[in-house]
Order: sequence, then C-alpha cells, then structure tokens
Amino acid sequence: MDRPTMAVTCGEPAGIGPEISLRAAWELRGQVNSVLVGDAALLASAASEIDPAIRLVALSTQALRNSGLPRLPQNALAVIDCPLSEPAVAGRLDARNGRAVLQTLDVAIDGALDRLFEAVVTAPLQKSTINDAGIPFTGHTEYLAERTATPQVVMMLAGGDPLLRVALATTHLPLKDVAGAIRFDTLSRTIDILQQDLQNKFGIARPRILVTGLNPHAGEGGYLGREEIEVIAPALQAAQARGIDVRGPYPADTLFQPKYLDDADCVLAMFHDQGLPVLKHASFGRGVNITLGLPLIRTSVDHGTALDLAAAGVGRADHGSMLEAIRVAAQMARASRKTTP
Repeated sequence: MDRPTMAVTCGEPAGIGPEISLRAAWELRGQVNSVLVGDAALLASAASEIDPAIRLVALSTQALRNSGLPRLPQNALAVIDCPLSEPAVAGRLDARNGRAVLQTLDVAIDGALDRLFEAVVTAPLQKSTINDAGIPFTGHTEYLAERTATPQVVMMLAGGDPLLRVALATTHLPLKDVAGAIRFDTLSRTIDILQQDLQNKFGIARPRILVTGLNPHAGEGGYLGREEIEVIAPALQAAQARGIDVRGPYPADTLFQPKYLDDADCVLAMFHDQGLPVLKHASFGRGVNITLGLPLIRTSVDHGTALDLAAAGVGRADHGSMLEAIRVAAQMARASRKTTP
C-alpha cells in the first residue's frame, strides 16, 4: 500500500508512448507500482534500448483475470500483454493495431473498476488508428466516460510552479458553439464535480474555485455579452448556496495573476483556448491532463503521439509529462485512500 498501484497504458505503439511509459515507470519504481499495459514484445525491445537493467515481467490478460496482480519486487515492472496484430514500425500508423490499442484501455478501466489499480495513467494514442480499424472513437475522455457510464466529465490540466489547476466548462468545441454550450445545468454540474473531486481525489477540505467570464471584461455589465448575467453568475450563486466556495465571474485577461491565484485551488475557464494557453505556457512538457467526474482516477500527458520523434529513434522523446502524470495520479490515489470507505 505504500506504493500506489496503477495501470499505465502505453498508447499508440508507433509513437513515443511506449518509450515514455517505460522511462517514467522505471524512474518512479521506488515510489509507484506502475503496471504497463501494451504489447509485451514491443516493450521488451524498447526496454533493451533504453536501459538493459529494466526488468519486465509479462502477464496475460487471462492470468490477470484468474489470479490478479502478482507481488513484484521494486526492481521489476509488470506488463499486461495486449499483443499487436502487426509489428509496430516507429512513426508509421497501422490500422490493424487499432483494436489492440483500444484493448489496453479496456484492461486498465476494468482493472480500476475491480480495484486492482488505484489509478489509470494514459500515454497518447492516435484516434485515427482506432477509427481506421472500424471502431468509432472520439478520444480517451469520451471513451472513459462511456465505459464507466459517467454522464458528465470535466477536463482539468495542472502544472507549473506554483501549481496551477485549470478546468474547462467546455472542451473541444468550435468557438461559434461555445456560448450555446454554457448552460445553467451543465455549469452547475461542472462546479459540483470540481468540488467533489478536489475534496475526494486531491484531499482539499474546502476548495476555492475561481471562475472566468465568457466575454471580454466578463461582459462589462452586459455591454459585451449577457452570458455572465444570465447564466454564469446565477450558477455561481446557486453553488454558493450549496456551500461551495466559488467566486466570479472574473475577466479572463486579468484573473491569471498571483493576487488572485494565490488564493485559489482551481480556475474554471469557459472554453479551451481561454484557460489552457496560460497553463501550457507555465508548464508545457510537464503538465498533466486529469479527467474529473469518473469513478476512477485518470491522468495523462499534455502532448500527442509525436510520430516524428518516435521515427527518429529511442532517446529523442522527453518523458517529463509522463513522470508528472504518474506522480499526480499517485498523489490523488493516496488522497483518495483517506476519503474512500
């Protein structure tokens, strides 16, 4: 129990996912029991290039179902084998491996729901590989929500020093659709999810949440838009009546400065490119993507598959974001132990 046990899915096999997963899991092996989920032969080959000292113990999915996870010493990493249909070639996508990539997510999700894993950490995958395999797939977050029957999830990124957490009221929408997507009911639920997970998964007893407006100058009293008056402020007032310490709406162009952030545990931004440029400026390559609202802990890296780096050979990829994703998942797992019956 001293080392949280978590599944680390290795993502797109032709990208940098296998390498960064191996490097981060091995580097943190004394602090976290990271169980890699991917093609065992591919990971063994990559491990031999990264560091011959890396010791991997392959498990089949059937053995996992029958016997659970074995106890391994800290000088070894378990690998749950999800064999590829075709050998992976670095930098080259192959739709024939799409189903195996999706299987890694299924193994991790099922293991987390069965309490084999305290968290799931995901390396980047290529959506097109899965779609080209004939499986409709829009992304990690949506798939996790569907598989766990979660009606609404919240995307949060965290990073920087001092630590900055930014959650989003809307995610990957065209800008023209954002205003229509900000509704009292969904915004209220987003605030509730933030409150619950900051308490239960981060161990923050009384979270302080700052909320941006949608429009320039937070609408400037209605002259630059009425969403703040008609939707956002009423949702914040209702949340305050439920006992949540949520404040705003603040103009987004002035909120991200120490005099506000020093008194906050999280910022809730209204749309993707309102909140994330600030976060990524502060922490790119070390940021962590966190999905809130799920019945499990899920973190991920803040970058993509980097096929070009993978094609250039082992040793080109920076595994810093994966290190942080595993560290944050471990911190959340430890905090959750104190709040889970």
